[in-house]
Amino acid sequence: MNKIERLAQMSLIVIGAIALFSALNVLESIFAPLVLALMAGVVMSPLSDFWEDRGFPSVIGALLGLALTLLVITALTLVFYPIISQLVDQAPKVWSDMQDSILILKAMLGDLSKMGSSVTEAVSPDASATPAEAVALPSITDALMVAPAILSQILIFAGALFFFLLTRTEIYNWAALRLSNQGERAQTALKLRNAERFVARYFGAITLINAGLGTCVAIALQLLGMPGAILWGLVAFLLNFVVYLGPAIILVGLSFAGVAVFDGGMALAPAAAYLTLNAIEAQFATPTLVGRHMAVNPLLVFLALVFGIWLWGPIGGIVAIPLLIWVLVLNGALSDPAKAANP
Repeated sequence: MNKIERLAQMSLIVIGAIALFSALNVLESIFAPLVLALMAGVVMSPLSDFWEDRGFPSVIGALLGLALTLLVITALTLVFYPIISQLVDQAPKVWSDMQDSILILKAMLGDLSKMGSSVTEAVSPDASATPAEAVALPSITDALMVAPAILSQILIFAGALFFFLLTRTEIYNWAALRLSNQGERAQTALKLRNAERFVARYFGAITLINAGLGTCVAIALQLLGMPGAILWGLVAFLLNFVVYLGPAIILVGLSFAGVAVFDGGMALAPAAAYLTLNAIEAQFATPTLVGRHMAVNPLLVFLALVFGIWLWGPIGGIVAIPLLIWVLVLNGALSDPAKAANP
């Protein structure tokens, strides 16, 4: 009977988890910006604490955190737009160079020309199609239709971030009251605050590392003569927050841009330079600056990233790692460096 009850409980848990994830997926437009706002609030919490410790009302810290976050989002938009426009403008040259490379490869294959023809037919569009026809760009009407949905998500994000920063102490006390016994409420509230500080410190360390990587990428691309080297450095800085996927996107983008700008073997130089710098960052800079006590199992990181992207797309990829770290700290799987230094 005990086994049957245990199986029934496990079945209810599985069914509940499936229902929860289905609801999160269906209601992505609400929950995705909401969770993103909560993670942003955790990262911005030291700013609110800074002002509150100096006697300012909590609303001041909340407003400053909101303003800084919206400023960062605006900067992201301004940074990515020139890069995307540049890649779109250079697409015809890249397409021409890719066709030349396919023809050269076909000639080198010799006896395997049949295989080369199959590959060329698979990757080449119809001869009558132009690059502009092969890629359908959104029209102004499409943009106007999407605008209200984007605006509503921005409002959800801004409102949730502001009120979380304003009332996060009350939220932690309420959670401790509901999730723990009477004698453990203070300890639970302290765990929530410690997890918040840990995620903020982790994010700060990763921000410094990514800033160094972006600077090195910009310098390397500038030395290679790559147009828009500074913008590429900013993109490398920003996308490196999305582990695995971000570097892969930059690598593909630099490969694309390298073919458009350079000829011959130099076309691979930008991607090779970034790959080298990223390997140095991953193998030396991050372990040194982040430290062993903040190291997270790579498999957990990968699974969290895959699940987040599957659930909510790019937003899921952004919130996956901070949320994973927050959960691990609450469960004691990651040690708080400040607590370890001051037992």
